[in-house]
Amino acid sequence: MSLSFSAKRFFSFLVGILIFSTSFASEHGSEEKKEFNVGEMIMHHVSDAHEWHLWGGHHDAVSVYLPVILIDGGLKTFSSKHFYHGEHKSVQDTSAKKEVGYVLGVGPAAGYAMFEEEIYKLNNSNALEINAGKVVNAELPFDFSITKNVLSLFMGAILILLIMSNVARFYKKNGPVAPKGLAKYLEVLIVMVRDDIAKANIDHHKYQKYVPYLLTIFFFIFINNLLGLVPFLPGGANLTGNITVTLFLAVCTLLVTVFSANKNYWLHIFAMPGVPKPLLIIMIPIELVGILTKPFALMVRLFANMTAGHIIVLALVSIIFINQSAAWGGLSVPMALFISVLELLVAFLQAFLFAMLSALFIGAAVEEAHH
Repeated sequence: MSLSFSAKRFFSFLVGILIFSTSFASEHGSEEKKEFNVGEMIMHHVSDAHEWHLWGGHHDAVSVYLPVILIDGGLKTFSSKHFYHGEHKSVQDTSAKKEVGYVLGVGPAAGYAMFEEEIYKLNNSNALEINAGKVVNAELPFDFSITKNVLSLFMGAILILLIMSNVARFYKKNGPVAPKGLAKYLEVLIVMVRDDIAKANIDHHKYQKYVPYLLTIFFFIFINNLLGLVPFLPGGANLTGNITVTLFLAVCTLLVTVFSANKNYWLHIFAMPGVPKPLLIIMIPIELVGILTKPFALMVRLFANMTAGHIIVLALVSIIFINQSAAWGGLSVPMALFISVLELLVAFLQAFLFAMLSALFIGAAVEEAHH
């Protein structure tokens, strides 16, 4: 049974690589004169976008165009299709001295331009001026658009709600019995978070209060890590590789830690026992900075590890197109497969580490003084 499941996963991965490769071939093969730019391709696939690209390239591309929601003298909503099917323009970057492209919106998007997935309001010149990769003659309206990462966030949240609701209903109906169905697979993870993360790092009399939060961040990160690795969904969103998302998760841990902190925690920051008072002038700022550096490390660790995995897989697949030979697939595809399998472990490990370190920080904040 497990062999059959593994075979299906392997087959699905190969299908994904084929679709992915076909997409690149159609996108870059039609422009033989244009040199394949690895960096540009990788950044395009790991960055956020206002469309969900499925397959194909140029006029044959199949994409889901997501809604653009702007507040600019009122609420304005329209499809991002009016940008991607808009008028493509080129302009000289005055600092880098190279040509860069942007898109003028059409229809409801008229009066706006998109440059590197950022939407700008055009002034009277009706053209963007770019210096050092930044637009200098247009303003950014308040953008609340549903981008690819936002849609992926909603999908992950809904998936977690459905999974956890199913498990909760099972236990509510059957009580503390041997789990069946979905509960059978999730109980081991839930017990692991409770016992090996929360109970092991937070005071035994207080840990239960924080189990729901730790379960939420663990499953949110784990499920979205897996969604970002699904090989047969071209254009899959790199949600946990978005530093804005990891920043929000880190801030949540910071707030829980700070608002849970007891008198003993603050005493060790502002009046450390056994430390000479003159040294407190140096130690207090260091300790205050330490409060911020801990969640910062959480943010960077998750962002860097998940983004690096995507970049490595894309770089390995790009070997085929750099050398313009399908024979290189015999080397790059197995290597990409190995990294993708390794990423399955990383997906779990990063969720575990984020939850464990969050529990460690909370545990230090609620720890009582030892006499």
